[in-house]
Amino acid sequence: MLERQKADESQAELLRRIAARDQQALAEFYDQFAAVLFSTAVRILGDAHEAEEVIQDVFMQIWNKAATFDLTLGAPLHWTLSITRNRCIDRLRTRQRRSSLLADLTEAAKIDPLPSMPCALKSLGAEEVAAIRSAVAELPHEQRQAIAMAFFGGMTHLEIAQALNEPLGTTKARIRRGMLKLRVSLQPYL
Repeated sequence: MLERQKADESQAELLRRIAARDQQALAEFYDQFAAVLFSTAVRILGDAHEAEEVIQDVFMQIWNKAATFDLTLGAPLHWTLSITRNRCIDRLRTRQRRSSLLADLTEAAKIDPLPSMPCALKSLGAEEVAAIRSAVAELPHEQRQAIAMAFFGGMTHLEIAQALNEPLGTTKARIRRGMLKLRVSLQPYL
């Protein structure tokens, strides 16, 4: 018990030094806690890559919020585990929202290959709108899906890559190739 109390006080001192922007203290704190926090994040998220990202966020939060730590409210280990758990839950919620958005977009694409006509298309003639719809419909599914998520779903390339569980470069290439094909197909209307 006395040994645990000494360890808590030593770790609380590191947090005080971190609050004073002591980088060496952060490095020491990282060495003491990174392994247990990482294993906790992996257990919650089920993904080592995501856990690494969460742990980076956790240590950024520790760096920024170390001054708020109060040893009378709990041990440094419990404080850091709480931060890690909350960050993991946030990541799971984000993952769930992306998955839900992807399912909605996929379902919408099955019902109506193109979303309702954007305002910019309303000023176009029927022939031009038909040409645009036809050009988009001729794109390979992967390109059409990525373009729809970017332009109609408002998602970033990284968000699309994560939602589709694809590498970022693949997502960017699909969007670029699709846009180039659309440019060629719609050249007479440009």
